[in-house]
Amino acid sequence: MAILSYLVTGLTSYFALTVSLFGLSLKIPRAGFFARCLAAYACLVACASYGVVASIVLRLVGYGGLSQWTVARSFKWAMRLCTGTYFEIVSGSEYLSTRPAVFITNHQTELDVLLLGTIFPPYCSVTAKKSLSRVPLLGWFMTLSGTVFIDRANRETAVKAFDGAAEQMQREKQSVLIFPEGTRSYSAEPVLLPFKKGAFHLALKAGVDIVPVVAENYAHVLDVKKLRFEAGAIRVKVLPPLSTKNLQPSDVDELTTKTRESMLEVIQDMYKTREARYTDKASASSTSTNRVAMPPHASSTAVET
Repeated sequence: MAILSYLVTGLTSYFALTVSLFGLSLKIPRAGFFARCLAAYACLVACASYGVVASIVLRLVGYGGLSQWTVARSFKWAMRLCTGTYFEIVSGSEYLSTRPAVFITNHQTELDVLLLGTIFPPYCSVTAKKSLSRVPLLGWFMTLSGTVFIDRANRETAVKAFDGAAEQMQREKQSVLIFPEGTRSYSAEPVLLPFKKGAFHLALKAGVDIVPVVAENYAHVLDVKKLRFEAGAIRVKVLPPLSTKNLQPSDVDELTTKTRESMLEVIQDMYKTREARYTDKASASSTSTNRVAMPPHASSTAVET
């Protein structure tokens, strides 16, 4: 009973602090950063806990391949409800039905976990660094749901992990999602870090297509360095699948380079269109303000002229 009492008290205090920060953000915008961070962490813990149970149950009934999909969807809706932040596919959603496939996407911040809730198709697993397997709840869920853990410090075990993933993809038609940059960029500009080649080697080994997914630079929504975390939509484009048929390991370098270039072009174009839209809105707002501020005689003089 004492443990339950402490748990209830802790959760109540956590909830009260989060709500208070949301209220404070109406006067102090930066408070919204901490409020949404707390809300996001609560959503992550809740969905990871659900994921542990869901993974066990789905495995028992023969649908273990759906574990990560159902939890990713749960996190998507929980985050939209609690923070108002969400990813939105604006083109190419039909390509997400490609199965099996290696999905690749750009990696900006921790918020990319939310991106998975939008683009993750059924029967798909994510790759992650091995250290995450030791994180309570999240690591348990990831292990039970079939995450492909990569030990970056040991090339031999990393290769074996990809070999096992390729076999599973062929055997169970299970797709895999990889962040080819390998780490978060935290950039406020539309850039991509150099791509690692693991995703491309995996696609060749499994004989499956590569489906690039591009999320626009979302520093306007989340910028950790500036303590900015706001509600809003983040646009996503899914590009046409790239066939690996008849490709050899010697083709991986060229495939990696061309894929990165095409994704970079898209992310830069999305940045330009968002900036242009923002500029147009600001210009329209300024014009509207000037019209409202115009003295009465100025309008009648114009009519008389």
